[in-house]
Amino acid sequence: MRLLVSVASAVEAAAAIAGGADLIDAKDPHAGALGPVSVAVLREIHEAVGGRQPVSAALGDAADEAAIEHDAHAFVAAGALFVKVGFGRITCLDRVAALTAAAVRGAKVEGGGAAPGHSALFASTPGGSNGGVIVVGYADMESFADSAAMPFVEMAARAGAIGVLLDTADKSGPGLRGLMTPDALAAWVAEAHGARLVVALAGKLTAGDLAFVQDAGADIAGVRGAACDNGRTGHVTADQVRTLQARIRR
Repeated sequence: MRLLVSVASAVEAAAAIAGGADLIDAKDPHAGALGPVSVAVLREIHEAVGGRQPVSAALGDAADEAAIEHDAHAFVAAGALFVKVGFGRITCLDRVAALTAAAVRGAKVEGGGAAPGHSALFASTPGGSNGGVIVVGYADMESFADSAAMPFVEMAARAGAIGVLLDTADKSGPGLRGLMTPDALAAWVAEAHGARLVVALAGKLTAGDLAFVQDAGADIAGVRGAACDNGRTGHVTADQVRTLQARIRR
């Protein structure tokens, strides 16, 4: 299982790299669960990482096809190997599929920001491009109730996403471990793997939650608060990241 650490700046990216993070994710923690940084900040983060690990970027919750296609294109061109897209309270899977397909179109950027040697970590999108889309479901929203969990995976694969992320929208509420039973989570991960999707899990994960995520079969564990010195709006530190990696390796 790989450790993804969300960072808001080049300084935090350097700390995450020093601590041994496997993936560096650009995200503004003050702007919600998937708050995007600016393209300029993403470029700074990408430069700080210097090709040592893959860089991803959150794009927020999509609502307009043209806008999400534009943003996906801009962020992949600025250095993101893949982008994460949520859908807020949209419950119509056909609408989610259309927004996902638009993001996939935008992410097809020749010569984007993939780190050398890391292309095998994620399935590539067709046409020789190196950008990909991870679609995000929120475990604490009605749109991701038990009846919708499996169709969400099918939709993601059909629309051309390279993976799925299960996260939480309300960072003041319960985390993923409090919302999903081990059996339900493992079944969802298995369904996504059956659809040939990369699976990431996040949602207020602590160091103590990493075994829960690993046992579910996730490819990636995503953290922010657990890597910071004072919660998710604090600052990422190398020591915190190092502690998380040690938990995973045990």
